[in-house]
Amino acid sequence: MRLLAWLLAPCLYGAGVELQVQYTAIQKAMARQMFGESGRMYVKGTPATRCSFAYLENPMLGEAEGRIEIRAHFNGKNAASIFGRCIGFGDTFDMRIKASPYYDAGLIRLKDVDVETAGRDSLYARKVRAAITENLSKRFEYKVADEARRILERPQAGEPYKQQLQNFQVSQIRVTPAALLLTIEFTLVVQ
Repeated sequence: MRLLAWLLAPCLYGAGVELQVQYTAIQKAMARQMFGESGRMYVKGTPATRCSFAYLENPMLGEAEGRIEIRAHFNGKNAASIFGRCIGFGDTFDMRIKASPYYDAGLIRLKDVDVETAGRDSLYARKVRAAITENLSKRFEYKVADEARRILERPQAGEPYKQQLQNFQVSQIRVTPAALLLTIEFTLVVQ
């Protein structure tokens, strides 16, 4: 019970609690949610569409210029199958994606997404950058409220009470070299 009082002390005095979410945790959530078992995030096509697909793979998260940075490898084709051969355009290159995190209804999302393609400025690369920009801002979400609920509502062995998280809000997000620092405010009801 003393640990619970210590956790709640900042809330009693009107200050938020700082939650540090390291990039490795976000990277794992992103890999599970967006990249799936194949390790690829398809922005066009599927593994079955041999001649017309686009995907990112091997994402690495970090910080750059006060924003989240995602480095990933792109592979794509925009071709037609003619006599069993893929005829058309395709390319593979590394990408650097920078975005600003924001809080929305229990989720950390990304906005102001900028995509750079290493040494590529072809029409194909520009279309890829546009597709990734639109796709990532729509698909990325880190369920921070659900994670907080899972941790704070976990039953305590041998204790006769239960905890319930209410009024969870993120009032500030700071991007640091090691992690996202979230200032959170919440009510923890002990029953």
